Amino acid sequence: MSVDLDQMPQTAQVQFNCTGTAVGKMRNELAVDMVRPFFESFQLASDEGAFHGGDASAPPPLALFVAGLTGCLMTQIRAFAKRLGVTLQDLRVETRVVWDWQKAGRVYETAPNSFEIDVLIDSPDPFEDTVALVHAAQKGCFLEQTLGQQNTIRHRIRRGSEYVEI
Repeated sequence: MSVDLDQMPQTAQVQFNCTGTAVGKMRNELAVDMVRPFFESFQLASDEGAFHGGDASAPPPLALFVAGLTGCLMTQIRAFAKRLGVTLQDLRVETRVVWDWQKAGRVYETAPNSFEIDVLIDSPDPFEDTVALVHAAQKGCFLEQTLGQQNTIRHRIRRGSEYVEI
């Protein structure tokens, strides 16, 4: 499905829903739907390696996260290059994400440590134009914008026929 930017409203909300189902040892089958502003559907999977008792039959969630961040920025760079008239002869993005990890009794706790993204653009256009392109792509990348601010994530757990916020 192709959607022309000119046909989109001035403002809109983009919503993705995901339903994960546990299968196998640690494998998760993930049904992901974009439900706004239009519909698209995807099937993904995640698994863990031996550390968590999985079979490594699919990428672990953190790999999907880093891939999503990298792919989001790359997509925006390519889409916006056309709109801003910047020629891309080659594009490569190298992303490094580091988390801190520490034992907490029988489990562990994590915290983000660093996010570094190197953008390698081969373009005959002025350097300032490629910098402007990357800045525009940063602002258009949903994941980068989400990570750049403090967020509240609500969790609910089902008890009987109700959901209880925890």
